[in-house]
Amino acid sequence: MRVIVTGATSFIGAAVVRRLLLEGCQVIAVVRPNSPNLGYLQENIPEKCRVYLQIIGLDLQDIREMEEMDADVWIHGGWGGSGSENRKNRQLQRQNVEDSLAAVETAVRLGCKKFIFTGSQAEYGMSREWLSEESPCHPVSEYGKAKRDFGIQAEMLCQKLNMDYIHLRIFSVYGPGDHPWTLVQSCLRTWLEDGEISLGGCTQQWNFLYIDDAAEAIVRLTKTGKAGIYNLAGEDTRILQGFVEEMYGLCGKRGGFRYGQRPENAEGAVNLMPCINKIKKAANWQPKISFAEGIQMILEQIKDGDYHDRRIDG
Repeated sequence: MRVIVTGATSFIGAAVVRRLLLEGCQVIAVVRPNSPNLGYLQENIPEKCRVYLQIIGLDLQDIREMEEMDADVWIHGGWGGSGSENRKNRQLQRQNVEDSLAAVETAVRLGCKKFIFTGSQAEYGMSREWLSEESPCHPVSEYGKAKRDFGIQAEMLCQKLNMDYIHLRIFSVYGPGDHPWTLVQSCLRTWLEDGEISLGGCTQQWNFLYIDDAAEAIVRLTKTGKAGIYNLAGEDTRILQGFVEEMYGLCGKRGGFRYGQRPENAEGAVNLMPCINKIKKAANWQPKISFAEGIQMILEQIKDGDYHDRRIDG
């Protein structure tokens, strides 16, 4: 199977590329020309698999210029402005929608039969209820609005062009290679330096999924998933303070933390309470790595000096 992956140097994109290659797929990775994160992608690919990886330097705004080739699946992770401030930038997020629709048309031209889009839990907006794929979407940020709007338009376009469309609403994924401003990365980095971190209230319900589990689910959908919307999340949902204090204990209770010291992000104090029965059935998939196990693996990599976080938006 030949799979095109845009946003291949991003946190999730790089993990998906690695998983695809380990499962014997040929991968065409579309990255920004001179991407500063290209080295991160290449370092995480086993040497035996590199012969099956083709890298194309191309901006998403030029995606229609992709050369002719045969491919089976397109995984679209390319999306600018995922950081908190850029999530408010309407012009940038609207441009993402236009570029992503161009990617759909390009996927059809290259012979793809399936288009998988990495959407976001931000599409749901503020909620205090359990979220299934049928739950109403009331996004708050321009980022969430754009992801939702693209999904609506892409589903109709794919139906017209006879290509299956899978829309993933991804919740909070963590692990090595994530952005340094995330809660997990910020806490671990601060406490390992014996520092004190100021946090928000952390009273909302939350859910985490380890990056390897997320990549496995996405790759399984390339093979078995049917068209539709799927929540991609873990099975451990609880008050966010519980996750914070679990991390603190795993760090040996070094440094400290204070709740209620920081404003909320662009989406506000969002509760993450996802239902994932649909994706578990469609992908024959089950999250394997507990939150504690995932944090311990990150800490072990830091100890061994073999750890990367993402300093630049991929």
